[in-house]
Amino acid sequence: MTSLGRVISVRGSLARVGLLSTSKMTIPEIRATVGRFVSIRCPNSIIVAMITDVSCEQVPSSADYIATAGVDLLGEILGGERPKFQRGVTHYPTIGDPVDLINNQELRTVYAPSGSDQINVGTLQQDPSVIAYVDVEEMLSKHFAVLGSTGVGKSTGVSLLLNEILKSRPNLRIFLLDVHNEYGRCFGERAQVLNPRNLRLPFWLFNFEEIVDVLFGGRPGVPDELDILAEVIPLAKGVYTQYQHSDRIGLKRADPRAVGYTVDTPVPYRLVDLISLIDERMGKLENRSSRIIYHKLISRIETVRNDPRYAFMFDNANVGGDTMAEVISYLFRLPAQGRPMTIMQLAGFPAEVVDSVVSVLCRMAFDFGLWSDGVSPLLFVCEEAHRYASADRSIGFGPTRKAVSRIAKEGRKYGVYLGLVTQRPAELDATIISQCNTLFTMRLANDRDQALLRSAVSDAAANLLSFVPSLGTREVLAFGEGVALPTRLRFKEVPPHQLPRSEAAIKTMPSVAAGHDLHFVAAVLERWRGATSQRDVPNDPSLGDRQTVRPSEPRPVEAPMLQPSMGLDPDRFSLLKKPLR
Repeated sequence: MTSLGRVISVRGSLARVGLLSTSKMTIPEIRATVGRFVSIRCPNSIIVAMITDVSCEQVPSSADYIATAGVDLLGEILGGERPKFQRGVTHYPTIGDPVDLINNQELRTVYAPSGSDQINVGTLQQDPSVIAYVDVEEMLSKHFAVLGSTGVGKSTGVSLLLNEILKSRPNLRIFLLDVHNEYGRCFGERAQVLNPRNLRLPFWLFNFEEIVDVLFGGRPGVPDELDILAEVIPLAKGVYTQYQHSDRIGLKRADPRAVGYTVDTPVPYRLVDLISLIDERMGKLENRSSRIIYHKLISRIETVRNDPRYAFMFDNANVGGDTMAEVISYLFRLPAQGRPMTIMQLAGFPAEVVDSVVSVLCRMAFDFGLWSDGVSPLLFVCEEAHRYASADRSIGFGPTRKAVSRIAKEGRKYGVYLGLVTQRPAELDATIISQCNTLFTMRLANDRDQALLRSAVSDAAANLLSFVPSLGTREVLAFGEGVALPTRLRFKEVPPHQLPRSEAAIKTMPSVAAGHDLHFVAAVLERWRGATSQRDVPNDPSLGDRQTVRPSEPRPVEAPMLQPSMGLDPDRFSLLKKPLR
């Protein structure tokens, strides 16, 4: 059979191929288009290359060529009884070597799984009969990222990857930051779902920068108040230690300063002791203006302490108890007990503390890996990563960026792996994304995002990135250590029960019948106010963890003014039985 073309020039990892007009190939075979693989026949090997451009300009007149194509040399198939593919080229082609479109058998050799630690993520775009495998060890140990604009199937791709990883590595623990509460149902019984209602993250686990961020609502702290806090927090930890060991002779009278705790030492202390120490210092002051600073600080602490939205931090704040072991076991599934994955739903947290909560979780994940010598590996997946590790140092919360960066740079040494998911890679800290050695890139239209990818991809097939704006839904360009070659593939179908779906979504329903609209709104307002007031509002199990109004979930009620489709309990909203004025 006549070859598709012949090599007409070679330069480093690039070559130019002349496409022959005398080819006897059929029409489907002869489509030597951008992105397709070709094979260059050499005496000792078959070089695998990818077409990056096709042109009919500057066609050599001395030969029967109709066009030329630029190709990137990616690797080679070495002969023998069992052909094997390896990256890189040891024997370069020479002028005149024949070039053909790669056949099915050669593609299977290139993408053949090299071991049992491979996961099936989809099929090749060039040949759907060839399965695209990803090396789990390479992908995890050197971090990975999933990039793509909204609506291209990014969340579905993340669900697919994590489900396949769970199958391949049942003992690996996974921690997923779920920004939009859309992954709760994707992993079934293998995942524990956490939210503000069932999370207990004691305030004393927060380091100084993180607790300041909480107390000041994400705004910069007042310097005078920060000085007071920095002085009294270590003392409050010392007081608690004395309290715990008061039965031991001599410790009861010991000076709290002698305990040696710093402001960031992760040991318990009680808010009542903290406020008492501040109040004690305030009582020694004679200057009234100086006392105002102490008053404001006490008021600030008590306001946050009494805010029901912060109950996950300040529940039992004055009872004490060193529960750090229980918290870490609960968060990071030690032991897993059949649920190796934790999904942290962040949408229900107060916006002012989301950054500090993420900072605490990242920091604890890394520190536990560090001090346990990595004996229990953990994959930390960060959805919407650009929100927590922004390239712009003037926005976001510095400690969160630092915690994510620390996992990216050093986590692999201690069994803490990082998975980043973002729709705006250009807004993500370049140092962090550069540590991800496997990239799954879906459609990206923004020029800045594409420029960042070009700088991050070191493979010879960086020209593949020119395809990024035209990728279809579920189509992916996979680069890096986890895949055999830079590959254009299509993620496989995900079962319906594994599809991400926001729990906040409310199905379209017929409008509420006239005459009941006002009562429905009043019931919603009652629940709304109850979520941010100190009086208890009973939980309604039919409404789920987030207590979101869901007209699509019917519940029988007796109140004549409420329709069953509203899903509301009249006992909780007795005020509606009275006429509204």
